[in-house]
Amino acid sequence: MQYIDDIPALEALYGRPGAPALRKVARRMTPLYRRWIMASRLCVLTTVGPDGTDGSPRGDDGPVVAELDPGTLALPDWRGNNRLDSLRNIVADGRVSLLFLVPGSDSVMRVNGTARLTADAALRARFEKNGRQPATVIVIAIAEIYSQCARALMRSGTWDGIARRDDLPTAGQILAEMTDGEEGGAEYDREWPARAANSLW
Repeated sequence: MQYIDDIPALEALYGRPGAPALRKVARRMTPLYRRWIMASRLCVLTTVGPDGTDGSPRGDDGPVVAELDPGTLALPDWRGNNRLDSLRNIVADGRVSLLFLVPGSDSVMRVNGTARLTADAALRARFEKNGRQPATVIVIAIAEIYSQCARALMRSGTWDGIARRDDLPTAGQILAEMTDGEEGGAEYDREWPARAANSLW
């Protein structure tokens, strides 16, 4: 078996990304990205460290993160199994990614950035529930935010049988926001189902 071990060979197999895939990227929270992310109660936190990588689900009964400012998110570290894999990685190497999901929506929002841990008393108290506080809070400096392609969730039927969410910003609305109306919008959203159906595999 031959493996692909250089970037030009990889790119030759796929071609270049379309303009919308590049233009939808934000460097901080925008009104529509904020609305979508604050509707998410579940994200997957990915970290990297000297001993490898880690992916960890993070969930809450309300927004899974808090916005400290448009460029900074806070993720409370609620009780888990105390392996601390993600937290050890963050201490060693702050690079992180978060994938935000909302049941009933095939869209996924990604945040890439750098993270640090804090046991700051005031920040921990901000997340107090039922008399308990997280031991630490992960503070994430946003490098980029963008919506992932919806095809993965569509192919897998992840939300089959779950009511579709129609109260979240659409891909077309987000793209229009990011391009000052030059791309995206209602026409983009109208054309998306047929385009996706013809390109799921």
